[in-house]
Amino acid sequence: MPLRIVLDVRRVRDFGIGTYIRGLLHALADIDQSDEYTLVALPDDVASFAMLPANFQAIAYRRADSRKRNHLAFPWFLRSLSPSLVHIPLNQVPLFMTEPYVVTIHDMASLLFGTGSGMRVHARRFLLRRGLLRARRIMAVSDTTRRDVHDALGIPADRIRLVYNAPNPDFFLPAEGDRARILERYQIDYPFLLYAGNIRPQKNIPRLVEAFAVVRERLSRHPVYRNLHLIIIGDEISSYPSVRRAVSQTRVEKVVRFLGFVPFDALRIFFGSAALFVFPSLYEGFGLPPLEAMATGTPVVTSNVSSLLEVLGDAALMVNPENVFEIARGIQEALLDDDLRATLINKGKAQAARYSWERTARDVLEVYRESAAIRT
Repeated sequence: MPLRIVLDVRRVRDFGIGTYIRGLLHALADIDQSDEYTLVALPDDVASFAMLPANFQAIAYRRADSRKRNHLAFPWFLRSLSPSLVHIPLNQVPLFMTEPYVVTIHDMASLLFGTGSGMRVHARRFLLRRGLLRARRIMAVSDTTRRDVHDALGIPADRIRLVYNAPNPDFFLPAEGDRARILERYQIDYPFLLYAGNIRPQKNIPRLVEAFAVVRERLSRHPVYRNLHLIIIGDEISSYPSVRRAVSQTRVEKVVRFLGFVPFDALRIFFGSAALFVFPSLYEGFGLPPLEAMATGTPVVTSNVSSLLEVLGDAALMVNPENVFEIARGIQEALLDDDLRATLINKGKAQAARYSWERTARDVLEVYRESAAIRT
């Protein structure tokens, strides 16, 4: 009997979770024509799902998941849909969530790097643990995240399934025809380092800025990199005073650009045009942006911590993210050593190709069917 699966897609525009939602939906549409999918979307996003097959239907729900009323109003709304199973694609389960449901955990940063008073952290941990204990199954995007969920929250290991993410396959496609036009639109005519992602504290952006300042000083007379810039794509800088201070204190205001959100076509050009992709995160549940850079043929310098070692293997140059001068050393080495660059590019493309949304979707579908078959 076909399943009636409801997916909460209200975060489809987010940088990381949105990538997951879009990649998963398109892959499920390719491999599953029998089950029925209802996508709960914000009103402005409903039309963006119109190209999916007939067994996918998007319906509008006007409340974002960040509101307190989400704990009661959203489960009540879900009951009216009579689902076989609900998929919550992030670690934010409403207190009165209707069963049965499954949850995807991308990382444990909200607990490990959460801000606020001790009471708020305790409440956040209680809500997350309660939501996961009541879930039929939990999908962790890396073995590192699977261990974190088990160790930090005491969730039984046999309830957690490993389901890797994957880069958008369009990152593997050549984009030379659009390159000059898009770079000219953003007035970029210089070599640049690239970071793409959000700018939360664990992303370590102040140290990235400081390391960039060190490298720029060292290469001030270099024939290619003397006008090196740093481009940061993702969150708006206004919410992160520590990043603004790092830019000001290192006096690199004129050569660091914060572009905020950019359309996918432009993002793909930025990935493929960067001299280097630098991702010195202190903690990652998976680490999708470095894989996306690898898919475009750009060498990657990243951290030797958490899931990045698991996901990227030896295809990136690994550095200690807590040491500014080691980050700078890695950047300089990856810029100037031609043999190393060639190795990183070749290994990076092969590593990125190991992950596919088709495999992810098949694994997710297996979890759906396993979860729906559980009798309680």
